[in-house]
Amino acid sequence: MKRLVVFALGLGISIGAHADIWKWLDTQGKTHFVDTNKTIFTWVDEFGKIHYSDKPDHEDAVSVQLVWHSTGKLQDLDSQGPEKTRQNNAYPGESVEERQEREMAEAYYCKRAKEIYDSYVNAPRLYKTDSDGERTYLSDEEAAQTLAETQAKVDDLCL
Repeated sequence: MKRLVVFALGLGISIGAHADIWKWLDTQGKTHFVDTNKTIFTWVDEFGKIHYSDKPDHEDAVSVQLVWHSTGKLQDLDSQGPEKTRQNNAYPGESVEERQEREMAEAYYCKRAKEIYDSYVNAPRLYKTDSDGERTYLSDEEAAQTLAETQAKVDDLCL
């Protein structure tokens, strides 16, 4: 009976040690990794210092977008460095089928983001459609901002 309890405890500890790892980018483009998908807020104070919190502790706080990265432990990422977390394009703990499925999804989203960006670049003028179906054309500044945001999305999705 003692062996069964010890085995069950050992199994619980080893299962609990692996979790999902999420990544997010701060305002300066630096990648951060966390082992929770709880909302993270970030803001820049009046002195230019960047702050992070699990609560919106500031009026300018915005939530960051968490993107699933892999299963495993944060310690594995810390010891390997973010550039070495993937071996043969696989994340730690990822099966061959999961890797193939993820790579197919990544390729699809990259291709789709490029198509959207190209359609914006080739459009005579960018517009938004309101709730009544009416077009509101973007100013040159708004169009440039939209193009920059779309290019950033392509860069993010097409690593």
